[in-house]
Amino acid sequence: MNAAVVIAVGAGVAVVLWVLAKLGRALASIVETLAALAFLGFAFWTVLRAVGWLARQIVTRWRTCLALLVIVAWLRWWGWLSLTVVLVTLALIAVVWHQLDVVGFDRWCGRWLRAWWLRCVVYGRKLPDWLHACGLTVRDEAIPVDVTVNLVSRRRKRQAITQARKTSGVAVPALVRVRSGASWDEVRVRLVPGQKPEDFDEAARALATARKVSRVQVREIAPDVVSLDFMRRDLLTTPVRCRELPGLEPARVNLRAVYAGTTEYGTPWRLPLTGAGAHILVAGASGAGKNSVMWCPLVSAASAIRSGLVRVSGVDPKGMELAYGRGIFARYAVSGKDTLQLLEGLRDELERRKREFAGNTRDVPLSQEFPLELLEFDEIGALTRYTDRKTREAIVEHVAVLNTQGRALGVSVRGYVQEPTKDTVPVRELFTRRVCLRVTSKNHVGMVLGDGAYERGAWANRIPETMPGTGYVWGEGIREPLRVRAGWVSDATVKALEQYVTNGGTHHHDHCEERRAA
Repeated sequence: MNAAVVIAVGAGVAVVLWVLAKLGRALASIVETLAALAFLGFAFWTVLRAVGWLARQIVTRWRTCLALLVIVAWLRWWGWLSLTVVLVTLALIAVVWHQLDVVGFDRWCGRWLRAWWLRCVVYGRKLPDWLHACGLTVRDEAIPVDVTVNLVSRRRKRQAITQARKTSGVAVPALVRVRSGASWDEVRVRLVPGQKPEDFDEAARALATARKVSRVQVREIAPDVVSLDFMRRDLLTTPVRCRELPGLEPARVNLRAVYAGTTEYGTPWRLPLTGAGAHILVAGASGAGKNSVMWCPLVSAASAIRSGLVRVSGVDPKGMELAYGRGIFARYAVSGKDTLQLLEGLRDELERRKREFAGNTRDVPLSQEFPLELLEFDEIGALTRYTDRKTREAIVEHVAVLNTQGRALGVSVRGYVQEPTKDTVPVRELFTRRVCLRVTSKNHVGMVLGDGAYERGAWANRIPETMPGTGYVWGEGIREPLRVRAGWVSDATVKALEQYVTNGGTHHHDHCEERRAA
């Protein structure tokens, strides 16, 4: 190898090294640029996520964010000592307010504080676990699940389970809002694709066990939002009083919403005596409180009965329950024969109103000449099942006609039964609103309130005997069974009602009949 070859090889190596050096610098510059871009992109994405999270917190938890902002500003301008004094003063005011006026405190302050606390401490932390344990999550079975749990640390265990759900395709309904009342917590969650409100209905008892409460009510708010109402305490354990009898001056009564008792939410329970939902079937075992559902609305509508705007008829197969207030009823029947005559009289009144108002109006305007005809049919099963066939068929036919045609013509039927089977009450489905008090069988709940009522929380067979008048109502416009308790009416109140309605014994209905006959 001569010198020229050596020089050529050396020059070639030098050129190659020079080119590689240049490429290295270029690649390093490119890598640095890409790394910088990646870092900037990651930082920008992190900032966007943080801004999005902050925006969501401000929108969904604006009260908490506002409170934190006020606290930070206070600390910045006035210091921690003044903030401590103010907070202690507010706490003392709240304690005194709560002692003096529990209802007012809860309405204006307590329920908001309780809802915030429950969302942060109870439902925000524990609800996802409850929903997952009750089978109310949707999981992608195609994604394998590998969960490693640290059994030493409970906190790490919870974090591991939560992270495993996120990475394993388990979708948990999102918590939307928490509201808290005197006895109920309303927890709204947004369903995930693949779920339906009926899934939560079926898991109601499991959710109640998870929350350690006696009852959970599931309500559909929107197609993808349900409300899980957890009952913290029962407002229906104490008897409910009926309304006081009004004075002698005529009082205006809303016959479409007559007071009948209290709901499980602490609000008045009102029943219609006319219009939609006025045909009411009340089912309950002996001693369940059917008479409370009967008498309490009559006490509330006493002034309308006294003025002649409501005319009450009574069917009392036992001859005991309604007989105690016999003077209230313009028509009264005990036997099957008398009941047929009473029902025929109501059908004649129905036909008279058809002739009078057909083609002029769609609803009969109530007046003293055309009052609301209210039929109280106690123990309806005694005459629609346990009597001779001819009488039974005639009574069923009359009741069916009154139920199907009476709403627009001002005739309402309210029936009461112990055994709510189809054989006992063939016209059961014609009652537009039904109330199920304490019953002896789980199957009776579905017979009264319809299929799925028990699964949605109408546990009427679990009502204790010490709570007469308590039951569930399900009717027009009500998807979820509502737990109620009718106002208790004493014997003295029934007699006072009779005295009030009949003006001390002179029954105004008799005068109306005499004028009409003349």
